[in-house]
This record gives sequence, C-alpha cells and structure tokens, in this order.
Amino acid sequence: MARRENPEINAGSMADIAFLLLIFFLVTTTMNVDSGVSKKLSEKPPADYVPPVIKEKNIFEVNINRNNELLVEGERMEIKNLKEAAIAFIDNGGGEGKVENGVATGPCNYCKGERSESSSDHPNKAIISVQSDRLTEYGTYLTVQDQLLRAYSELRNRLSLEKYQTPFSELEEAYKKDKENESLKKKVEGIKTSYPQIISDAEPTN
Repeated sequence: MARRENPEINAGSMADIAFLLLIFFLVTTTMNVDSGVSKKLSEKPPADYVPPVIKEKNIFEVNINRNNELLVEGERMEIKNLKEAAIAFIDNGGGEGKVENGVATGPCNYCKGERSESSSDHPNKAIISVQSDRLTEYGTYLTVQDQLLRAYSELRNRLSLEKYQTPFSELEEAYKKDKENESLKKKVEGIKTSYPQIISDAEPTN
C-alpha cells in the first residue's frame, strides 16, 4: 500500500500576512488624545519687580470645588452661564484703563457694559482668577476654561466686526497665512490689545 504524504503548508508567506495585518490595525485604530488648553505662560519677572496694586473689583473670581460645582464671585453658578457673566465683567468699562508705556489708555469707549463702579474699570485691567480643587475633575476644569476663552472670542469678534466688518477669527486666520501683511498685523494686535486675555490660575486648594 502506497504511503500517503501529508501536504505541507507553505509558511513562507505567513510573515508577510502577519505584517500586513499589523499595518492594517495600526492605520485603522484610533487613539484617545488628551485634550488641553493652549496658554502662553508669562515670562519670569526680574528680581526687583514690584507687582502692581490691583483693585478687588478688577478681579473676577471663579472657583471650582471638589464636587465640580462652580462658585463665581462667591455665588453658585451653572457653567452654561459663565460666559455671559465673564463678558459682563470684562466689558463693564466702569473706569480708566491702565497706563501703558507711559501713556494713559483712558476710559473704554468701545465697551458696551453697564459701566458699574463696582465692576471692572477697563478690559486691560480685568483679571479672571480661576481656582480649582486638587480633586476637581479635569474635564470640568477644561469646560470652565473653554467658556472663559469663548467670552474673549465673542468680545474680540464683536469689536472686529464693528471696526473692520470681519470677525476677529477670520482676521487672525488671514494674518496667519500672510505674516508679512503689516495692515493685518496692526488690526490683529489692536483687537488683542483692546481685549487682552488675562486669565490667572491660582494655586489649587486641598
């Protein structure tokens, strides 16, 4: 009786198949990327730097406790209402602006707030202080920061539309594509100076 031979499996191409499968899963698999807030850190002040005296009314206090609850100026607030509250504070225009390079900026003639004497004097004096707890959820912190950034974006877009009939977001995007354009540069820097983004992160509470 003839001996039956077992058919051999060609393993030469198995490595190629495994490699192709590896490439396929690397290409099609999505990975979670941590979200964050883009911020430009201030430069370290010189040793002889004397910090200016800041009036309490020019500080907008935002606190997030360990239960992810929001306290704004000592009062509870829903996060959805934070943007409008921040706009009212920044855009109040209740007094004189700060002196920059020896020149007084004077009152805010473009502000549309209530001009209350108990709120911020000028957008260039309005400081938003954010303090969280060490147990605050990161997602809640990011949502709060996002609402504050939206407040500045809305004010900048409004002023840019009034002055140049173009939203600031579009003006800034155009400048990014044409860095040599001095006219665009002046407009972008002017809007940013009018509504400077001043958000301070205080030391978290325990």
